[in-house]
This record gives sequence, structure tokens and C-alpha cells, in this order.
Amino acid sequence: MLKKLLLTALAVGLVSTFSLQTTPAEAVGMRGMTCKDAAKAKYPGDRASRRAWMKLCVANWQLHQRG
Repeated sequence: MLKKLLLTALAVGLVSTFSLQTTPAEAVGMRGMTCKDAAKAKYPGDRASRRAWMKLCVANWQLHQRG
């Protein structure tokens, strides 16, 4: 009985570990928020700050895509 319980817990742990790992690009895709949307939410009234933040976001995303 204890052996079955231990094996079940181990299997559930492994499955949940592998299923929860996503790349940042997948995480952004799941939320449906692009850099442009995030910049607009962060700086709704300041267009210059929004543009600068969006450029930084895109640069970070591209850097992360390279590995």
C-alpha cells in the first residue's frame, strides 16, 4: 500500500513538473499580451514612455529567443 502511494505521488510530481514549464514566449502567448499591449497598460497616457518601454520589451524578448 505504501509502495503504491509513493509511486503515485512520484508520478504525479513528475507529470506536474513537466507540464508547468513553459518558455516566456509561450507564457506571453497564453496570456495574449504583446509588448505593445503591456506598454499601453503600463503607460496609458504617455506615448513617448510607452514607445521606449515597448522597444525595451521587444529587445529583451529577442535576446531571450536566442537562448
